[in-house]
Amino acid sequence: MNIYKKLGVAVLGGLLISQFFQPEDNFGDYESVKNFLVETNADSNIESILKKACFDCHSDKTVYPWYSKITPINYLISHHVKEGKEHINFSNWINYSIDKKEHKMEELYEEVEEKHMPLKSYKTFHSGARLSPNEIDDLVNWAKKVHGQYKKSLYSK
Repeated sequence: MNIYKKLGVAVLGGLLISQFFQPEDNFGDYESVKNFLVETNADSNIESILKKACFDCHSDKTVYPWYSKITPINYLISHHVKEGKEHINFSNWINYSIDKKEHKMEELYEEVEEKHMPLKSYKTFHSGARLSPNEIDDLVNWAKKVHGQYKKSLYSK
């Protein structure tokens, strides 16, 4: 057996074995985002947009596609979810200070408005997460309004 065949067998063996090791899943429920939705007065349209484009990576509830059990894709998805929750976790909204909420809402509308969110890599595999121009406008306008309310409450103290 030449070196390339041995290397190929070793790589395939490694991939096969790696399938038995999976990162921890992010299985919560949508109840965890209810405080955020209520506090920010998100209507059903905004909730729908957030659910399809934001909550998978920015809450304690991720809906995993069928291919998320395949290594190394599962580790990439897990990494995206971990990073997303580090930036903003809608499930943990109730524990944020008013100052942090104000800042996070500003980041939210800026990232969506500049089309940095949802990530291109996420939209590639989740076509439903692609936002229409109207959905972007609705989400940005709502987030700006909520941001303004938090900002006002900060400066009215």
